[in-house]
Amino acid sequence: MNIDTIDFRHPEAPRRFDSSLRDTGFAVLVHHPLSPDLVGRVQDEWLAWFRTDHKFEYLPAPGAQEGYHPQSGAETAVGATIPDVKELFHWYPWGRHPDGLSDAVADLHRTATDLGTTLLGWLGDETPTHIAAQLSMPLAQMIEGSHRTLLRILHYPPLTGAEPPGSMRAAAHEDINLLTVLPAATRPGLQVLDTAGRWHDVPCDPGSVVINSGDMLASATGGYYPSTTHRVLLPDGDEALHSRVATPLFLHAADGVDLGGRTAFEFLRARLREIRGIDIEPSAPGAQPG
Repeated sequence: MNIDTIDFRHPEAPRRFDSSLRDTGFAVLVHHPLSPDLVGRVQDEWLAWFRTDHKFEYLPAPGAQEGYHPQSGAETAVGATIPDVKELFHWYPWGRHPDGLSDAVADLHRTATDLGTTLLGWLGDETPTHIAAQLSMPLAQMIEGSHRTLLRILHYPPLTGAEPPGSMRAAAHEDINLLTVLPAATRPGLQVLDTAGRWHDVPCDPGSVVINSGDMLASATGGYYPSTTHRVLLPDGDEALHSRVATPLFLHAADGVDLGGRTAFEFLRARLREIRGIDIEPSAPGAQPG
């Protein structure tokens, strides 16, 4: 599997990005506009925060996505039986912001969203006419007015040795959204599955950004851009002693966007029922979903 590493500044970057996403569902960007210093600041601040008990003050309301999700309530991937070994915070611009943290997370959400919007524009320009004709609107327009684009701050803690056999930091899954923008995590471990059933390491070079397509994009384009299965391995040896922090941004279509027969809201609602066993409500225009 050839996950292309692409210089964002190169004239051929849009074509190569499109090709890598079609072939593998993934691409890696370098020399992109997302500041590595900003990413590092967010990862450092939030790792320190996860090590405090203040996180329990931000537990989500019943059925809500926003806020702190502890290891005890970790999600279980569709088809898996063992919960992931992780804790996380779902950060939205309209949501709660833990006391004592800087605005760096808001800057990361904004700049990663801008990058994702540019990349959707690239795909829109590269998508062949017969695929574009199937879309309810241009890809970059699908996120306009969306309140569901989510920055997930993930903490995969050091292992205790008591993890159940077969545990994963993140079991094999596909993302729900249009595109995922993943600045390099603090440690390796991300793998992607090829069509022959083989797992491949995804590069985790400092300063790079991993991009992958999600189920919404696959649905909207009739599978032209595949949503590829991926996972985060449970580490061993010295790696097991270290935390891993990742900050993926999940770029979501607005609730009413048609994604090939289902609205984005219907799509998201069905998947969250599968993964988390929760139900969500549609948001009125201008409202902020819970």
